[in-house]
Amino acid sequence: MINEIFMPALSSTMTEGKIVSWVKSPGDKIEKGETVVVVESDKADMDVESFYEGYLAVIVTPAGESAPVGMAIALIAETEAEIETAQHQAGTTPAAVSAPAAATTQARQEAVSVSSSAHSAPNGNSPIHENGRIVASPRAKKLAKDLKVDLTTLRGSGPHGRIVAEDVEAAVGKVAPAPAAIPTVAPVAPAVKKAPVAPASIPPQPGQTTPMTTLQNAVVRTMLGSLEVPTFHVGYTITTDGLDKLYKQLKSKGVTMTALLAKAVAVTLQKHPLLYAGYVDQGIRQNGAINVAVAVSMDDGGLITPVLQNADQMDIYSLSRTWKDLVDRARSKQLQPDEYSSGTFTLSNLGMFGVSSFDAILPPGQGSILAIGASRPQVVATEDGLLGVKRQMQVNITCDHRIIYGANAAAFLQDLSKLIESNSQSLTM
Repeated sequence: MINEIFMPALSSTMTEGKIVSWVKSPGDKIEKGETVVVVESDKADMDVESFYEGYLAVIVTPAGESAPVGMAIALIAETEAEIETAQHQAGTTPAAVSAPAAATTQARQEAVSVSSSAHSAPNGNSPIHENGRIVASPRAKKLAKDLKVDLTTLRGSGPHGRIVAEDVEAAVGKVAPAPAAIPTVAPVAPAVKKAPVAPASIPPQPGQTTPMTTLQNAVVRTMLGSLEVPTFHVGYTITTDGLDKLYKQLKSKGVTMTALLAKAVAVTLQKHPLLYAGYVDQGIRQNGAINVAVAVSMDDGGLITPVLQNADQMDIYSLSRTWKDLVDRARSKQLQPDEYSSGTFTLSNLGMFGVSSFDAILPPGQGSILAIGASRPQVVATEDGLLGVKRQMQVNITCDHRIIYGANAAAFLQDLSKLIESNSQSLTM
């Protein structure tokens, strides 16, 4: 029996994944539950395990290439004797699979010609059906729906006759379909590779277009989703003398300002459950946990929001240790999906860069996000009518106006201000 390894959906927003590396090579024995490949999802590198026991016969999508969610990226043969059968099924030969990458250019060109001929030759039955079901990539299905193309009339050019987006575009005269054999002729190390993206240390040249990373594309999709939400903004000025003093006392113990702010927000949210609720179709989803997500910029572009789960229930020292661990693993792309996608309230702190004030974009699915500016010395009037100097920061909250109103946001900011200004020592309890 020949089984397939499909590109998994590692997060709710993932539409395609990039192969970081293959842990196994063609011909290797694979145990059920054993890691076979490392896939880059929207925001992390994840190990993908095999559901089957057998032998890795064919790598359809080589390292460095991307594939839509649900597309076959490799074939597993149940026995060694079936490896050759799997290779033929994928449109490869044993020689093509094992040939060195440097010697496969001519074979690749020949395979394209053969594959194109086979693709155009009628055989009576459409190869896109499997047990009466149309085999098509998720992107192809969506494109077909948008362009009103009947998938049953198409012949797939993807692996194993799968319909891909290019087939749908070709049907409406946009582009020619891609040759089917290109992804599979040299599955281990293709001879013809795309031009590598310039290293981060080399600045892009004028006029050069640099491809976006998987993470940056995920941010694009998230931001587009945010445009559909009606939002409003409320600003508040908070005196931070007490918080700054507390930070100086705890800094040597590993406590960060980010942890203090997250803790203060989480404690305040206990009184304002609507601020960490979410809008669903014609209703309000009341979240049971105060999970504070904090935006972190990534070295290779984009941002990620590691989540401090149940932040209101953690002491400040545990919160700081957890935050450090999350940031370290986020920047090495080792976070699990629930560690960056389970937030119910988000903080964005640009104050560390000296930014005085800004508005943050609301993440889809959440009710609020708090933008935090820098704490600076300000000349203020005291209660006795004199002038004094106090450290103050500007915070701006962005809310989903479908479920949260101005008075709700103002009440939350007022309570947050009281906690930070008059009772910041309680954050250590």
